[in-house]
Amino acid sequence: MSETPTEIRVLLVDDHTVVRRGLNMVLSLEPGLVVVGEAANGQEAVEQVAQCKPQVVLMDLLMPVMNGVDAIRKIKADHPEVEVVALTSVLEDRLVVAAVEAGAAGYLLKETGPDELFEAIRAASRGEVRLDPKAQKRLVREVRTPEMRESLTGRETDTLRLIAKGLSNKEIATALDVSEVTVKTHVSSILSKLHLSSRTQAALFALKEGLVGLEP
Repeated sequence: MSETPTEIRVLLVDDHTVVRRGLNMVLSLEPGLVVVGEAANGQEAVEQVAQCKPQVVLMDLLMPVMNGVDAIRKIKADHPEVEVVALTSVLEDRLVVAAVEAGAAGYLLKETGPDELFEAIRAASRGEVRLDPKAQKRLVREVRTPEMRESLTGRETDTLRLIAKGLSNKEIATALDVSEVTVKTHVSSILSKLHLSSRTQAALFALKEGLVGLEP
């Protein structure tokens, strides 16, 4: 059967075959999600992204040959349109924070249930931020507050709050009664002023500064 435009292409990256097979099996049961490839380490992931052209990559962090953080950084440099969600069992590891700094759209713990996994993949495909509630507090503690080149405008602050709440550009445009082009301009300005490279980093900044509350 041919793919429909609503299908989301997913690449699975984990050095454990059992984990990849389990994820593949779970995702195959969800309509609209299509696993287009697998990789056992970061180097293979970089190669598979170029070949399989996924929209979303589920990336383990602790792997041989090339770790997940380096792979995320390389993928985002070569294919900025591809969204990467870190998937890890290590909550306290420094690589979790490094993954966000490398450009991950968010991350999940491996204990995440299927429904949360499906939702996170769909959110990432829309360019939305998803951070596991259990790890938000640690990320906020670890992420450094950047120096702003200049202050955010009121509308940029409103946009930042909505980014931190996980809204897409389209949803932000509706909420603020502006065009998506205007939202994209605000987002670019926010990232420039905060010296940040991703919406996820912007969301963490908003959490750290108390612009929105941490999830319980």
